[in-house]
Amino acid sequence: MLRLRSIAASLAIAFSLSVIAMTAAIAKPFTYVNARFGQSCTFPDEIFNNPMPEPENGDGQQWLSADGASLTCSGIYNVDNDTPQGFVAAEKASTEPGYKVTYGMTGKNWAVLSGTRDGKIFYERRLFGKDDVIRTIWIEYPAALKTKYDPLAGAIAKSLRGP
Repeated sequence: MLRLRSIAASLAIAFSLSVIAMTAAIAKPFTYVNARFGQSCTFPDEIFNNPMPEPENGDGQQWLSADGASLTCSGIYNVDNDTPQGFVAAEKASTEPGYKVTYGMTGKNWAVLSGTRDGKIFYERRLFGKDDVIRTIWIEYPAALKTKYDPLAGAIAKSLRGP
């Protein structure tokens, strides 16, 4: 009888933990929409829970996490008439110390980069709009947290939208 109570108690604890985990996993994500350029991105604001003030020019915003990650959603005018292919080629050729692109992919109006910068992993996605605005999501996190942030980075980057 004691063994059955022990098993029942263990199952109750396991069930409670799984409900908490599922509740956190289905928590409603936050969607940021930029007033100046109209870009938006969706992310878990229980992780990126420290918003930095928007810059005076209103081009985007940055959020920080308690464990050293950051997320930036921003836009810029494409004054150099850059293309996805040109952007990726230039970044791969960069000789900036501490910066290395390990992955780059392009499409008709988008580019994705991943790599390391100053010991952290970064993931960047850019949308090249017909309105001559480049909308960007930049996610950076400590290499030790790769298993936590890799899946998040891809999902957040795919949420980037422009008008």
